Amino acid sequence: MTYSVKEIYYTLQGEGARTGRAAVLCRFTGCNLWTGLETDRADAICDFCDTDFVGTDGENGGKFEAADDLADVVAAAWPSHAAAVPYVVCTGGEPLLQLNGDLIDALHARGFEVAIETNGTIKAPDDLDWICVSPKKAAPLVQQEGDELKLIYPQPDFPPDQFDRLNFDHFLLQPMDGSALKENTIEAVRYCLDHPKWQLSLQTHKILGLR
Repeated sequence: MTYSVKEIYYTLQGEGARTGRAAVLCRFTGCNLWTGLETDRADAICDFCDTDFVGTDGENGGKFEAADDLADVVAAAWPSHAAAVPYVVCTGGEPLLQLNGDLIDALHARGFEVAIETNGTIKAPDDLDWICVSPKKAAPLVQQEGDELKLIYPQPDFPPDQFDRLNFDHFLLQPMDGSALKENTIEAVRYCLDHPKWQLSLQTHKILGLR
């Protein structure tokens, strides 16, 4: 299998339940809810996406013919002096279009804890260490359990309470970015206060100027 990767770099996890944790971010190209092209945004299921996942031209990006080749690049991005379990976040786009058992095994063999951020439309492999699902309206939710459910909020006619009974350890609301970010943040804060099962997730990497 050939893996197409937009970028790989060392950073701090910017959002969700593990905000602030040092991680290698491995962003795969491609998504099943949007092509990534602005000309197609209006017709996309996820028309509010704020991520560039098109092409392989980012830092350490490229096409990798073998899982070991890609795992070696991920491992090289983790600082050799770090006295902590190496941590990689596989994201996209939609990483489960490419992430498979061979690559997970290769990353585990290099000592990594392997996390994924997925839209939940594809069943995740059982041997992942952390699963973050971010459901999108009008997309089927196949992956209905994991470590965290992170809902971009608000999405019209897509209330958070429909997910309350699913098997996740953390439930997070993340204000939708864009011109209405301030209003969306106020609304998300209000919902979390009224429904304490839900926690607020902010995009701290944007606030801090990180990638």
